[in-house]
Amino acid sequence: MDSVRRWIRFNWWYYRHPPWDTGLSPPELYAFLRQHPPGMALDLGCGTGVNLVTLARHGWRAIGVDYALPAVWRAWRRLRRERLPGRVRVGDVTQLWWLGAPFDLILDIGCFHSLDRAGRMAYLAHAQRLLASGGAWLLYAHLVPPSKPAGADGRGLSHAEIDDLSRRLRLILREDGLDHDRPSAWFTFEKP
Repeated sequence: MDSVRRWIRFNWWYYRHPPWDTGLSPPELYAFLRQHPPGMALDLGCGTGVNLVTLARHGWRAIGVDYALPAVWRAWRRLRRERLPGRVRVGDVTQLWWLGAPFDLILDIGCFHSLDRAGRMAYLAHAQRLLASGGAWLLYAHLVPPSKPAGADGRGLSHAEIDDLSRRLRLILREDGLDHDRPSAWFTFEKP
């Protein structure tokens, strides 16, 4: 799918209610927050800002990036309505040259796995640059089902990609599960 059609599709979803926007922060994020002191957080593919609110309520200074304008607008309104600090920007997660602060946490719930190979490499280069030493990348992703060839439907991480990520960043934790009968996993990577 070309980038323009993809952009239109994601913006259109947020004029309705995207199925991935549950309105709740996942327990994996809360577990992380209980175990780590507040710092700087970057939510990539932040959607409507649910996790930005959770991060801010727990004392984190959070910035969200999403390329769906309606989602960013809702995230901004949500932060203001709750009178919480935080910033949100319309942006492409593969083009984060404008960000410079080191982040203690990069959160990604379902964004990375939807990028093509070139997009993943660009995103990963930015993530490695933006993470502080000892910083964590908390990633939720669909996995390529064993019955399908890698990348058959354009989404999901293959075992080879997970191995590559583990060579770039230290894999601290992996929790496998199912998302509507699709294999998925939570990963916590750490920058050495």
